[in-house]
Amino acid sequence: MLPHLIVSDLDGTLLGADHDLHPDTIATLRALAAQGHHLAFASGRHYRDMLAFRERLGVPVHLISTNGAYLHAPDDQLLHARHLAAEHARELIAQARPAGVRLNLYQDDEWLIDAPAPELLALHAHTGFGYRVVDPALLDGQGVGKVLYIGDPEHLAELEAGIVGRLGKQLHVTYSMANSLEIMAGGVNKGRALTALLERLQIAPEACLAFGDNLNDSEMLAVAGEAHVMANAHPELPGRVPGASVIGHHAEIAVARRLQDYFSLA
Repeated sequence: MLPHLIVSDLDGTLLGADHDLHPDTIATLRALAAQGHHLAFASGRHYRDMLAFRERLGVPVHLISTNGAYLHAPDDQLLHARHLAAEHARELIAQARPAGVRLNLYQDDEWLIDAPAPELLALHAHTGFGYRVVDPALLDGQGVGKVLYIGDPEHLAELEAGIVGRLGKQLHVTYSMANSLEIMAGGVNKGRALTALLERLQIAPEACLAFGDNLNDSEMLAVAGEAHVMANAHPELPGRVPGASVIGHHAEIAVARRLQDYFSLA
């Protein structure tokens, strides 16, 4: 079999309910790498927040991070980066927010937040990645890969409507979870990054298997020749990728099971 590219979202997809890699998933991905297939993780997470999962595997993995704002090679070489325009980042930083909505910024090396939110750290317990609290008034908007608002979904919907109304196609706006409104530069998404990676590896989209569970996976799934949506996916996702197959639940290591079947792994 010719080399394939297997690309997967992390939370809600490749990772289990404990936000970690299951031993069967690790064994499956190692077996595929040994056969000469290429692996990639594609996540809304920060690049540094993804490194622990790659290290657990111990095999080469490309990393698409911050919803496609960054693409790193397995040796950590930065292959691509696209930041928000500084004036747009400053406008989003200054955006009035309902009480309880946290402002987060992903820069090249840091996760910044406007106030302590220790409840958010549970998602990162297996990586040790954490935020630094900063005064938004001190930020100049330079080098921001993503602005992330975390809070009540109704409040986020109001924010989204206002931001899209003002800036429209100059931004890419999506959700990684119901309580996470994510904003990148226009044209930045996992699908664009995946297309660049396929071209770099000289692999046709038809030889790409992609797995995802939320709206920020839409473009990536649309690029792949074999698109797979999790049973626990956002209810709108299957409609956005009509050719995708719906597989099992992430808590039941459905990605590993599908890969074992597809590649006839014992």
